[in-house]
Amino acid sequence: MQNLSELTRRLIAAQVEFVLVGGFAAVAHGVAMVTRDVDICCRFSEANLMRIQAAFEGLHPVHRSRPDMRLQLTPEQCASLKNLYLKTDLGVVDCLGEILGIGGFEDVLKNSVEVELPYGKLRIIDIQALIRAKEAMNRDHDRIAVKHLKEILNKQS
Repeated sequence: MQNLSELTRRLIAAQVEFVLVGGFAAVAHGVAMVTRDVDICCRFSEANLMRIQAAFEGLHPVHRSRPDMRLQLTPEQCASLKNLYLKTDLGVVDCLGEILGIGGFEDVLKNSVEVELPYGKLRIIDIQALIRAKEAMNRDHDRIAVKHLKEILNKQS
């Protein structure tokens, strides 16, 4: 997805509290793989969810499972959400409240590294935590990513 930089730029500009996880985090650590969606772990507070909504303004965000339903969050919805699966004009974004094998946002944040980009600072789940998360998911493509992530980690040692 060539629009990863624009999606993350918008999230950073809107001051969303998030960590890049999933396939694009693996790519950031050096894994050569194709991924179709952007996975972020974020704080599921009303304020942060409203910042996500603001970040995607103008991108026609809809709920991925209900493309007929525009993203129009209310305080009541924010209080009950644990995950938020979106489709925007720039691609699919999965907003996750916790990561299997790691925990909630605070745990993911503690297991992340900061990367300086031209448009701001981006937090990415660190390689060890990403390995734990992918091992916990245990899907075919996760097992392949784990193999590559471990090879990268061994080369760094």
